[in-house]
Amino acid sequence: MTDLTYQPDRTAVEAVGLGYKHWRGRALRDCSFRIPSGRVCGLVGPNGAGKSTLLALAAGLRRPTEGRIELLGHAPAHPAVRPHLGYLAQDKPLYPYLTVRETLRVGRELNPGRWDQGTAERVLGKGHVPFGRRIATLSGGQRTRVALALVFAKRPEILLLDEPMADLDPLVRHEMTAALMEAAAEHSTTVVMSSHVLASLEGVCDYLLLIAGGRVRLAGEVEDLLAAHSLVVGRNGAAGGEAAAPGGFVAGRPAGLAPHTVIEARTTGRQLTALVRAEGPVDGPWETAEPSLEELLLGYLRSPGAPSLLTPSAEPRARKAAA
Repeated sequence: MTDLTYQPDRTAVEAVGLGYKHWRGRALRDCSFRIPSGRVCGLVGPNGAGKSTLLALAAGLRRPTEGRIELLGHAPAHPAVRPHLGYLAQDKPLYPYLTVRETLRVGRELNPGRWDQGTAERVLGKGHVPFGRRIATLSGGQRTRVALALVFAKRPEILLLDEPMADLDPLVRHEMTAALMEAAAEHSTTVVMSSHVLASLEGVCDYLLLIAGGRVRLAGEVEDLLAAHSLVVGRNGAAGGEAAAPGGFVAGRPAGLAPHTVIEARTTGRQLTALVRAEGPVDGPWETAEPSLEELLLGYLRSPGAPSLLTPSAEPRARKAAA
């Protein structure tokens, strides 16, 4: 039998040249990335970027039209992978006429040997979800709790979540996020979680996958991606007809940043703010700081032509071997 026990240097998810085409056009094209085991990965991108498609491919619900995606070294539908995979779709499908208690029993019977009834009951108990009520009679937030209780209690090695907290109020979202982090830490679970709330990823995710236009724009450790960029703020010397000071800004662009890659530059009155991928120290009479995660993501989302960046751990091993 294939050994899928947790190993720190294992690859949880790997895609090489991954593409998917449906009747409306291409949802994904030439996506290559790697997510190591045990990471909590934020999957980010605008509406229609391909996030849900990517998660469905990883869950084995769709087949790639180009390239491949693997989980734990196997195709998603491989029998060795299925018991170790948890997936929660955005619409959180549940059987509406089953009670909460019956729903948990189904989860237990479908996951023999891995089911953690205590975890499911704790998630539901904190939200005071009545076990005797039918799913159809629950509020949207209560149904979300039931769906999350099912995937947490399975104790999967890889957990794929498509906008899991979207219909929760801020207090409950904070509580459920804490429960997710606790479960991930306790069982070394790899979590891939899509979200539109960029600020909610700060302090939660240690890995990032940004998709826009069906392509991978950023991938890798959050810490390394942030360290590779600088937020440059200074006076826009070209504003108001003034001559730019030496090393200042010319025509709305930082004149001293030629060695660096400018991801985005925006002016507000006489101030210019630029997100740059720094190649060494940033010289000149301006202030520099490490961007926040939200500032980094917004900079790339507003600049579709900016070059992509993958940290070394996000480079697919298969592609490295081929090179």
